[in-house]
Order: sequence, then C-alpha cells, then structure tokens
Amino acid sequence: MGSVSEELSLVPLHQRPELMEACAQLLGEEWGKSRASRLHSLQRSSDAFPTCLLLLQSSGPAQLPASEKSPCQLLGHIRLSRVAGHPCSLFVESVVVPKALRGQGYGRKLMEAAERYARARGFRRLHLTTHDKQHFYAHLGYTLAEPVQVMPFMSPGISAEVLRVFSAHPRPAVSTPGTLVPGTNKRSLPSPDVPPPPPLPPQGCSRAAPATTCGQSILETPHRDAKGVPIFWMKKDV
Repeated sequence: MGSVSEELSLVPLHQRPELMEACAQLLGEEWGKSRASRLHSLQRSSDAFPTCLLLLQSSGPAQLPASEKSPCQLLGHIRLSRVAGHPCSLFVESVVVPKALRGQGYGRKLMEAAERYARARGFRRLHLTTHDKQHFYAHLGYTLAEPVQVMPFMSPGISAEVLRVFSAHPRPAVSTPGTLVPGTNKRSLPSPDVPPPPPLPPQGCSRAAPATTCGQSILETPHRDAKGVPIFWMKKDV
C-alpha cells in the first residue's frame, strides 16, 4: 500500500476484493459496458499486470450523501498494463474519479500516486491516450508521443526474459548484398522484396518537444482510435 496523505491511500484492487462491485459501478457510470464485462476485466488485476489501483479514503468526503459513505470510500480507479517492446514502461488507462468529486484535485492525486507506484517497482515511463483531456495530462508533465502497443493481459508466472522476447520486434532475415551463399561460389543478389529504408524525419522535428511532435500538437493529432475518433498519445518519465 502506498501512502498518498494522512487520509488517502493507493491499493491494488486484488488486495481489496470487497470493493470489486463499487469499482465496477464507478467504471460503468463513466463508460457503460455490461456489469459482467467490467467485473471480468477487474478480476484480472494482479501484481504481474494489468494492475487495477484504487484511490481510497478512510471516510467519505462531506460532499457525498451519507448513504454513499463507508469506512473506506472509493475516490478513483486507474489501471496499469505492460507495454510491448518497452520493459521499463507501463500504459495508463481507465482513469476515473466519481462525478461528485471532480474538480477537487483527486484526479491529480490519483495520477501522482500511480506514478510513485510504478517508480517503486522499477518502471521509468508511463504512456497513455486521451480524446479530450490532453491539457490535464500536459499540466501533470505528460508530453505528446508516438503510439505504443499495449499488452493488456499477461500470465502471473511469465518471466522477465520471456517478456523481453515477446516484446522484441522480429527482424526479417535478409541477405546482405555481396555476401557468399553457403555451398556455392556465387554471391547473393539483393532481394527485390526488401523495401527501401524509411526516410529521415524532417530537420527541426524533435520528439522531446513538450507541446508538439512530428505531425501533431496539443490541439491536433493525426492519430485515430478504432472508431476513427482523434486520439492523443502521451508519455511521461517518472
């Protein structure tokens, strides 16, 4: 359990299974989907990732009705997953705070606590996507980035070595022009199917720029989600 303040704490959902229903309801109010689908996803939380993290308070805030208060009040949810090809990175998703509590800083506290959680476990970078909250994340230090591949579900028993092999991008075996082919005295010719190398990026385009990257800015993005809606990819070193 990572302490956030005297009253708040960040805990993995699988350590507090009695909060499963409350968490499913919070996610359902924001994104819909069936209760069964939400519970199935939440039940996959583990220390091996994906990990669902809950921001909790020992007693409910005064703004909430008495009927919604409990000895342990759910203030937010966030999920962390592994990133293919980036063993030191995690992907942030399903960030949500109850509607009645928004605008009071709980979103920032949730993100900062998740960053500490990731850093304490040896991860050094967080990735995320957003359709319309890019300014919020930019205020927290996230910058525009290129897309990455998320690994949403991994077996708890998978080793770090297997993970690295799975995450590596395979390289096609291509004969080098002018090399000898075993068993012959002839030199191989370049394969006609090998594509030319990609062009170099335009001069002056920096991936580290805080507000812009190649072809995108904090207001415009060339990336689209599965439904064709513009989506911003962002990252932060933690």
